[in-house]
Amino acid sequence: MSQPPPTDAALVLFSGGQDSSVCLAWALDRYGRVETVGFDYGQRHAAELEARQRVRAEIGRGFPAWAGRLGEDHLIDIKSFGAIGETALTSDRAIEITGRGLPSTFVPGRNLVFLTYAAALADRRGLTHLVGGMCETDYSGYPDCRRETLDAVERALNLGMEQGFCIETPLMRLTKAETWALADRLGGETLTRLIVEESHTCYLGDRSLRHAWGYGCGTCPACELRARGWAEWRGEAVAT
Repeated sequence: MSQPPPTDAALVLFSGGQDSSVCLAWALDRYGRVETVGFDYGQRHAAELEARQRVRAEIGRGFPAWAGRLGEDHLIDIKSFGAIGETALTSDRAIEITGRGLPSTFVPGRNLVFLTYAAALADRRGLTHLVGGMCETDYSGYPDCRRETLDAVERALNLGMEQGFCIETPLMRLTKAETWALADRLGGETLTRLIVEESHTCYLGDRSLRHAWGYGCGTCPACELRARGWAEWRGEAVAT
């Protein structure tokens, strides 16, 4: 593991899902102090919010070197924002492609809002690196996951706050299989097993079904993407 200067600090946008869990490990491997921030934006289920604390606790137990770097966790209530969009993630609505050609799970402006809140928090906490799991290689068509979008947000935040924030997106060019491989490189089987058992990605919040890749309904787009990535990483046939 690298040994960054103790003054380097990062804030991870941490949902409790697979991608943000890998990003948390990535940040802990690089920065001397790492804090996490999550958002309650009126999700249909609390599975990811509950997973956040389990992942943090297990990382602390399983990786003593990282435990000393893991700082405070922050949970920000922005339920009113989630209510605006009436998407499949915040209301009882079918998961489908909308007339705009975007999935109904897209929450308009979500990452823009998340990063604005995160930057305001980071400004107060003395954190300059904002780490997120956005990815445009294996993603669901969300325009606010594109690096071009995040570059524009980074510039706006730095202009608006007289800051030098750097938005880090370690998964931006990775497939889901490569994300599993990154977790393995960072923390071996201990970390990959932790992500399987404790993280949560399923859009429906299903924790009743245990698959080789983790818990979930197995049929929503998030589960299918996670399962396919696991199978590709393990060199197994992809279930159809």
